Amino acid sequence: MKITSVHRFIQSLVSLFFRRGANGIERMLCLIAILLTFTSISAHAEEDIWLLIDTQKLVLEVKLGNVTLVKYSNISIGRNGSGFKRKRGDDITPLGSYKIGWINRNSRYHLFFGFNYPSIENAQKALIKGLVTPKTFTKIAIAHKHNQVPPQNTPMGGLIGIHGLGRGDKEIHATMNWTHGCIALTNEQINNLDKLIKNGTKVIVK
Repeated sequence: MKITSVHRFIQSLVSLFFRRGANGIERMLCLIAILLTFTSISAHAEEDIWLLIDTQKLVLEVKLGNVTLVKYSNISIGRNGSGFKRKRGDDITPLGSYKIGWINRNSRYHLFFGFNYPSIENAQKALIKGLVTPKTFTKIAIAHKHNQVPPQNTPMGGLIGIHGLGRGDKEIHATMNWTHGCIALTNEQINNLDKLIKNGTKVIVK
């Protein structure tokens, strides 16, 4: 979608450059604009889109490098806020760095982008606190080593991700944090997000 827009922009500049009657200054400005556009594309060519979720401001940003492409406000998080998720059912949204591990397009919440939670960092902290056994920690670490989704049935909980409302109440979503630890968007927002991210997209929750 963005690439198509860039191509159209460049095509319009080229057409203007070769337009009959264009003077030297107009053509020079077009040439400068074309060069700047290609420079910008080259600067971001090796960068991937990633997500930054601010659980204090309740904002989800779609980023390309340091540039914010889209910002979704009024998101919802866990009923008990964000922080270190100690156990399943504590209704806390876990902080940390994750990746989209799977996508469920038949979710009761319309769309679901599952995280590869718990991260190794989550698991290390849980191990130190005695919340998981060395055996469980090892299973999580091995899964991450092989770029797989870690076990979702550990004492730390699982099935954490980004989802829509489904048939949920829009008014409740607009006025309070209501999830069991996931990040919730409206159905319209998550449909738009679906066009920008994919399996493997990096997600930072802060």
